Amino acid sequence: MCAAAVFTLLGVARGLAGGPTEPLWDTGTFSILGFDPETGEVGAAVQSRVFSVGNGVLWADAEVGVAATQAIVDVGYGPKALALLRRHLAPADIITQILREDNDPLPERWSKQGRQFAVMNLKGEYAAYTGPKATVWAGNRGGKFCTAQGNILAGPEVVNNMVERFETTAGHLSQRLVAALEGGQAGGGDTRGQQSAALVIVKKNCGVWLHNDTVLRLQVDDNPAPIAELKRLVELWNTRRPRAVTPECTAH
Repeated sequence: MCAAAVFTLLGVARGLAGGPTEPLWDTGTFSILGFDPETGEVGAAVQSRVFSVGNGVLWADAEVGVAATQAIVDVGYGPKALALLRRHLAPADIITQILREDNDPLPERWSKQGRQFAVMNLKGEYAAYTGPKATVWAGNRGGKFCTAQGNILAGPEVVNNMVERFETTAGHLSQRLVAALEGGQAGGGDTRGQQSAALVIVKKNCGVWLHNDTVLRLQVDDNPAPIAELKRLVELWNTRRPRAVTPECTAH
């Protein structure tokens, strides 16, 4: 079993008591979940104008699927989504149940109405949700075996481009995920700019060596062009993809 987390929280100083109140954290990112039916691999990628986005937005388990938690984020949505996937719930039902069980502990400053998250199972079936209070522009779009979502974006072109690039790019899932991020950035990306990016791909026993479910996991924590750096690393990995030693692994 592999779990990977990739998220977008950056502390912001709070105002003095009685003074103006600032948001608890900056939020804002765009991410994509994707599935390759030819290899059975499932994965995700993310970019944001925060340091080290690779710490909690993306969640992956090779036995069940992937999830993304962002915007006015409750990071607990990630492990909850994976747990419900293990119970064989449909992604749309997982979205509904997690939202219903969120008791909204900080409704004034960290409202559940601003949550954004997505879930995908090992069949490539998915569901996504963008709350009405997610910082504009915020939204999600689904495509064939992919879902793109983001907030604090230049506009809908970001997620539209991500889906289009994922669907039309040839190559390994890692290359298609990076192409989706490039498409999102070409559509205007995060209006605050760029700083970090990350990617994770899983398949049971198909990571390098023995009993490793992580096919690929990369983080670019602080870079003026994080997507370009992520792409460099992905292309380097693809020049000689490390192989699992597990005989039944058929990823290629």
